[in-house]
Amino acid sequence: MSTIDNNDSENPEHTDRLKLFSALGSETRLRMLQRLTEGEMHISELARELSISVPVAAKHANILEDAELIQRKVYGKTHVLQLNNKNIFHALDIFAPSRTVEVKKGATLLEALKKAAVVEVKDVHGQDNIVSTNGEEGFFVYEVDGVFSDKNVNEFVFDKNSTVMWKKLEPISILKVKVNVQDE
Repeated sequence: MSTIDNNDSENPEHTDRLKLFSALGSETRLRMLQRLTEGEMHISELARELSISVPVAAKHANILEDAELIQRKVYGKTHVLQLNNKNIFHALDIFAPSRTVEVKKGATLLEALKKAAVVEVKDVHGQDNIVSTNGEEGFFVYEVDGVFSDKNVNEFVFDKNSTVMWKKLEPISILKVKVNVQDE
């Protein structure tokens, strides 16, 4: 039997999510993040490129830094900002439903997943691979207690209480290349 976990407002993860989505709620901060995808940048240079004052840029940078969307390096009085991709990608984890299941010690990940979701398994080269979770086809990976595993779902066994993050691989752009072809 699975149950749906509820988040309360005093949960630190809930507070972090509020900071994250609040930080993303500003056009200026989104423009700052977009610009920082191209590489680290001095805060005054970023302000100049966005046509805002340095104090305004600093205020927005503080909010982004508090939400862990950017990192700041300080060299004397110089502040250089860079993107923190990890937290941006984890922002979507809030939309994943949470389930709690009971299994016996030595149970496999596949057994636990079958208690938490509808999974479709296919034999691929002699190994069971999950090809669908709750009707969503795709390629899947997982973390157990924050660590990726190199074992398949039948090889991973539980010997203690754990948290599994079951992840569907989605096509996320990491580089956009505009190719201009010139006539000879």
